[in-house]
Amino acid sequence: MSSSESAQAWRELLSAFADLDQNFLTGPKAVRGQTAVAEGYRNLATILGVALDMNLFADPVAPRFIDNLTPTRPDRRWGGDNTDCYYSYAVVDPRRSYRVSGIPNDSAMYSVTVYNEPEPGAWPNRTVGLLYDTDLPRDADGRFSCVLGPRRPDGYHGPFIELSPDAHGVLTRDYHRFPAAGRRVDWDIEVIDHAGCDPTPEHTDAGVARSLRAALRFAQDVYALTPLILAGQNFLAPPYRAGDATHGYSMADACYGLGGFNLEPGQALVITGRHPAARFWNFTLWNQYMAALDVEYGRGGLNIGTAVPNSDGTVTIVIAREQLEHPNALSTKDHAEGLMSFRWFHADELPEQPTLAVVPVGEAPRTVS
Repeated sequence: MSSSESAQAWRELLSAFADLDQNFLTGPKAVRGQTAVAEGYRNLATILGVALDMNLFADPVAPRFIDNLTPTRPDRRWGGDNTDCYYSYAVVDPRRSYRVSGIPNDSAMYSVTVYNEPEPGAWPNRTVGLLYDTDLPRDADGRFSCVLGPRRPDGYHGPFIELSPDAHGVLTRDYHRFPAAGRRVDWDIEVIDHAGCDPTPEHTDAGVARSLRAALRFAQDVYALTPLILAGQNFLAPPYRAGDATHGYSMADACYGLGGFNLEPGQALVITGRHPAARFWNFTLWNQYMAALDVEYGRGGLNIGTAVPNSDGTVTIVIAREQLEHPNALSTKDHAEGLMSFRWFHADELPEQPTLAVVPVGEAPRTVS
């Protein structure tokens, strides 16, 4: 049976992954240094696992949420993760109807977003629907729920996302001010109406082949973006609002600010900014594969609950290759270069551009002002 379609698709997947390291070894996106190269192979293993989970093992007939990105799993850091949020993922068939439900536990903010799939395995380019925790009332047992489907069920008046014909992925977000200490949201998803579609799995040769090719397409879209090599050094681009049009899994009403660091030993990057009123904001250091930096060896970010403000309400963050004394100090774990990202959710206004300065470590602030 080596001539089966799934066998051919499997070989296509393995052959392509064998060459994907050229993406970070040569050409315009080649990374510098042994650490960055080694992280590239860790990232390849991560993306292979994520791609298979999201495309081969995901099942819209009997769906379940899988860990997509988390603060605690090194094999689930990719594509712009952050150290304060658990992301879960499931796939849906837009002909069927589903109930998503859960218990918030210690979450500071949570949401359900449905994205489209323009081609099998391709990253989304549109947000189909979005519900925040504030849109999801809880019952007497503290449980929330919503319905996803091609049409609102008769007699149902609760939270609802209409599934367009290209709707495909459901991504949940669960933000925590103190993720190491808090219990994450318990998410569930179930089919409530198969709409006459076959309620049995499709474990056919053709179906597996399609899923394997979709997994490869997903990985190719990842590596069209990463590693992300920025032209500037020690800078942050002006914050912007994402909007409904997206590439990947951004949040429609979030504000983002992306930049890069490049530090010699003995240098510190000092960032000071004023944050607008928001439900949640955070700041994360990434490597060039947009993965948080070794959080098992020290924190890799700050958020609205952990950052200590200055007396004037601004927040100063001090970044160096080693851990410094400032309450908002972050270490790059000796990474010479990498990326950094701000996120703001439900911000009252577009955030101001922070100020940045590179100073000797000995001149970096040690206390809030």
